[in-house]
Formats: sequence, structure tokens, C-alpha cells
Amino acid sequence: MKTQLFNLASIKDKYLEHTSVIKRRIIVCAGTGCVANGSLKVFEEFRLQLIANNLAHLIEIKFEEEKKEAILISGSGCQGFCQMGPLITIDPDNIMYVKVKVEDVKNIVEKTLINNEVVDDLLYSDPTNNRHCLGVDDIPFYKRQSRFVLQKCGKINPEDINEYISLDGYEAARRAFVEMSDKDICDEIIFSGLRGRGGGGFPTGKKWDITRIEKGEKKFVICNGDEGDPGAFMDRSIMEGNPHSVIEGMMIAAKAIGADEGYIYVRTEYPFAVNRLKTAVKQAESMGLLGTNIFNSGINFKIHVMEGAGAFVCGEETALMASIMGQRGMPNPKPPFPSQCGLFEKPTIINNVETLSTVPLIIRKGAKHFIEIGTKKSPGTKTFALTGHVANTGLIEVPFGTTLREIVYNIGGGVTNDDGTLSNDGFKAVQIGGPSGGCLTEEHLDLPLDFDSLINIGAMVGSGGLVVMNKNTCMVKMAQFFMQFTQNESCGKCVLCREGTKQMLSLLNDIIEGNGSLETLELLEELGSAVKKGSLCGLGKTAPNPVLSLMNYFHEEYMAHVVHKRCPSKHCKALLTPHIDEEKCKGCGVCIKKCPTGAITGNKKEVHIINESLCIKCMACIDACRLNAVEVGA
Repeated sequence: MKTQLFNLASIKDKYLEHTSVIKRRIIVCAGTGCVANGSLKVFEEFRLQLIANNLAHLIEIKFEEEKKEAILISGSGCQGFCQMGPLITIDPDNIMYVKVKVEDVKNIVEKTLINNEVVDDLLYSDPTNNRHCLGVDDIPFYKRQSRFVLQKCGKINPEDINEYISLDGYEAARRAFVEMSDKDICDEIIFSGLRGRGGGGFPTGKKWDITRIEKGEKKFVICNGDEGDPGAFMDRSIMEGNPHSVIEGMMIAAKAIGADEGYIYVRTEYPFAVNRLKTAVKQAESMGLLGTNIFNSGINFKIHVMEGAGAFVCGEETALMASIMGQRGMPNPKPPFPSQCGLFEKPTIINNVETLSTVPLIIRKGAKHFIEIGTKKSPGTKTFALTGHVANTGLIEVPFGTTLREIVYNIGGGVTNDDGTLSNDGFKAVQIGGPSGGCLTEEHLDLPLDFDSLINIGAMVGSGGLVVMNKNTCMVKMAQFFMQFTQNESCGKCVLCREGTKQMLSLLNDIIEGNGSLETLELLEELGSAVKKGSLCGLGKTAPNPVLSLMNYFHEEYMAHVVHKRCPSKHCKALLTPHIDEEKCKGCGVCIKKCPTGAITGNKKEVHIINESLCIKCMACIDACRLNAVEVGA
């Protein structure tokens, strides 16, 4: 025990000693979003410019190498503010430059690194007042958050285990393996009130304790990294930005239930997450943190990283286990539950990435600290992927109990019009929880968000997707989007999900095409209730949620589609009628030539007319008119 204690402390001391001579650190965001926008090229340009200016620098901390007053340049995981990427942070100046291009690097090196000046043009500009913000402590998107799980994401090098250890990484695992019994660990997690962040909100400690008392020589721990909600990337960011926290959480879970083997199931569409997890596992193995006799405790634990094919249904526990066992990813009825008969018919616990990443913080800081964050029944924080019609999009983390108004208007910076400009009264709704969730409207803006408050209004936290919609959004089309997604992702095993979602999508298409009626709405509601009740797994049971909640909160909009054959938001082409603005029309005749049915008539230099009985609403006239004289009316 003492040897391992000495090793962790030694690594920490050694790392801090070597980094103490670093003058500055340039952190280049190497999350998926920033990499897609060219951050790796920016990284390389920094390296070349540092060489060109004869500035001492390091690409990584090598204990045998020491360069005093050097500049360390390193990559990081996702920093969350993806729409502003590539992001560059310069510490200890606490400067964040946004949307940095390769050609900006020379300027940053000369002004900031050599002459200690700030490049104002590369700072974030607050759209509400056009004020330049220096860094994360100054940018409203960051400073209104409470980063707990994401605290190290975007700050540390995810491929450097020494840096993780220098920040007390694996200390919680050591404590769990050496100082705590399996029951102590379960009791601590139960007392913390931690609930599964994957969407269900089941108490994590209770799940572990049920598995702990199950008899069996072989048990498994599975990390569910198969994040598939449209627009969601919370788990991906943690796996990319702090993979060792996931491994440490799995180690503690393994000790708690008596498992000696674990799997991280991550979709193959997350290549950075896969590679960083594999690197992290190898590093942990090389240090003896994974393998045999961990911390001299006599306990063994190994982890496999498995790439899934990216099927949404594999987020469901039984389908995920089937996929790991080499079978088609399809769910099975419960019971038996995984805690009784899971992977390879052995007792198994499955937790998602965010849940497991929270565990080391609870063990290290104590459950009492954790329950002081959030609400009484939903302690802690939650990460959300904030997208849609909002000024600031990206990954955020807030305590449970935070209101939607705080998220949309203060962290998100407010609702935007379709052209990206701010709209003071543009808020229409928020879709929360992705295709499994529901809809929140203006009346819910001051509702403290937690597991129970959302369930009470027919929504759910889900995995944390938050899509903000402005008043130009067609809610029928939004329902169609989510239903199309779940219909595509249905594995087809049970009839109600396979055929029910298909028919629901067909009914929504009828409404959008102008073929809906009051009977269509009644049938849609009845069918949705049946799919919820009769489907085998969570995908089918929650698939109707967006449709039913949107029908509930925007009933008038649905009625406009089926009764008046109108789309108030002017998005459903079949329900729009083009007409000609008499003041703008100059009688040029271009629209007449483009109209395929001869519905437009008029003499040259006279206002033209559209015959609605002949118009097929192809909108070719709108595309052709250079004077914007043809408009659509709802």
C-alpha cells in the first residue's frame, strides 16, 4: 500500500516540479468541433512560429527534459464553446482567443507571447453589448456555469496521465481500493444521491448495491458511451477531454460490486474519444493502475474499449450487452435485470460516461460536498448540449435546479432570429432530452430543472440535449424530425415500435402535406399512447414523447394545419400559397416563364396574377423573381 501511495504522490510532485518552470501555456482545443475547423493546423503553426521566433518551447512534459521559461503548447479535449472554435487559451494570462485561423498565429505569437499585448480582434465579443471578453472568467457563456464534471475538460492534456495524477487523479480510486470496503463505497454513493445521468435518473448507489449483494464469482462493469441523441455530445466531450476520469469511475464501481472486468462501449463515430480512451487505458495499465493487484489490494481489474456501430437502440442496456456479446443490438425484456443476469449472464452494472466521471469527485470530495450542489432529490450538476436558435451554443454544465431562463438568456445569450440576430421576444420552446424527451414552453422558463420537475410535466432530462426554438419554428415539422429519427433507429424487434412509429410518421407527413384532419390528430394521439405502453424498450416507450408534448402545448398550431390548412410558421410548403406583391411587381414576365402549370398571367409592365386553382405550390416563381415580389402567405 505504501509503495503505491508513494508512487502517486511522487508522480504528482515530479510533474508539478517540472511544470513550475513553464512560463506560459498555449492550450489548443482538440475536441471534435475545433479539429473539424482546423485546430490541428493551428497547433502546428504555433510550433513553427515558436521555432521561427527562437522561443523555448515544449510539446509535452518529459521528466528528463527541463527548459526554464519555456512555453508549453498542448492540445485539450472539447472546451465546450464549439461555435467559436478553434479556441486558443493562453495561461496564466487567462486569455481565450476564438475562431483562430492559421494566419492569426503569427500575430498572436508576436503580440501576446513576445510583447504581452492582447489581440482584441480575436477575443469573444458579447452580442448583447459588443464588449470584448478577455477569457473564460469574463465570457458570460462560461462564467454563469458551474463546472464540476467538466472542470478539467479543455484544461488538461487528455493524453497525459501524469497531468491527471498531478490534479489528484486516481486518488479516489486508491482510497476506494485501499481504505474502503465494497459496502462503504455503495453507502457513500447512495448517501450522495447520485442519479444516472443517462436519462433514467435511477439512483446509482442503489444499482451498485443490488449488484454487490448478488452472488457470483464473475461480474462486469460497463460504461455506456453510445451517445446517439441528435445534437448531443456531452459524453463524447468527457471521453475526449478527460478519459482518465471515466476509467477511475469504472475502477471504483468495480471495487464496489466485486467485478474484475469492464467494457467501455463507445460508438465508432467518435474516433477521438475511442483513441483517447485506448491511450488512457494503456497508460493506466503501464502504471499498474489497471491489471493485477491494483494498489497492492490483491484486486484485479481490466478494461476493454469496444467500438459500437452507432445504433441508437444500443444505448438501451440489454441491446448494448447483446452487441458486446457479438449479437445483433436488440433489447430483451426485463426482468431479469442486468444486476442479476447481465453480460455473459453474469451480474453487471451499466452506467453512462457522465455518471462514472462524477464518481471519483464524490469519493474524493465527499458525499456531503456533493449534496450541497443541486436540489434535494437531484443533487449535483448536469451537462447539457445547448443548440438551436440561441446566441451561444455549446456544452454547458449547471447545478440541478437551474432555470431554463438562466440557461437560455444568460448562458445562451438569448434567442436568435433565423438570421442569427438577437430577438427579445423570439422564444417559442425548448426540446429537452432529444427524441426521448419532451417540450418546454414559455410557461416553464422559471421552472427549476431536475429529474422530478421534468417528469411531472411530461418531459425528461434524457441525456441532456437542449434545442432552443424561435417563433419561426414549425412544431409539426419538429415532431416529424424526431419521429423520423426514432423510426429510422427502431431495431424492429417489437411490432408497436416498428410499425407504430412508422404509422405515426405517416400521420405527421399527412398533416404537413395538407392531408390531415381532426381524425388524424385523434389517431396520432391514440397511436402514440399505445406505442408508449406496449413497446419493449426505452426507445419505443419514449418515441412518442416529442409528438405528444408538442401536440399538448401547441394544439392550436396543429389545428391550423388540419382545419385551416395553414402553417403559421410558413415552413410546410404544401400549406403555403404564393401571391404577388403589387408594389414590388414590375411585370417583367420571368415568373410566367418559370411557372410549369401556367398559373401566372399578366401583360408586360403590368402586375401579374397567380391563379390558385392552377398553382401546384412548387415555389419556382419565388426562386425566379429577382425583385422578391412573390411571397408566401400562411
